[in-house]
Amino acid sequence: MSDSVTIYHNPRCSKSRQTLELLESEGVIPTIVKYLETPPDAATLGSLLDMLGLQPRQLMRTAEAEYSALQLDNPALTREQLIQAMAEHPRLIERPIVVKDGKAILGRPPEKVLDLL
Repeated sequence: MSDSVTIYHNPRCSKSRQTLELLESEGVIPTIVKYLETPPDAATLGSLLDMLGLQPRQLMRTAEAEYSALQLDNPALTREQLIQAMAEHPRLIERPIVVKDGKAILGRPPEKVLDLL
């Protein structure tokens, strides 16, 4: 398959592992971005949100300690501030995100990524 596919992956997350296995079972060899080791910058996150059609909080793991500690539930926070928080604290980013041809999908459940292929 010549179309490039990228997965923002956390190997410790079962949903992320299942999504990667599903892609590979479909013959897709994705570029793997271990986003906890190499977090996407704010511009990349903004682009991913646009491709996903989501607002920042919809891509945040609100149960993470950082979410409460940084008071990210504050409605006065701007899109840019929320995106910057995810860039600085990548554990807040929901996973996995799969990107192909300028489109992205959140692999929850993992089978959703088949819509991209």
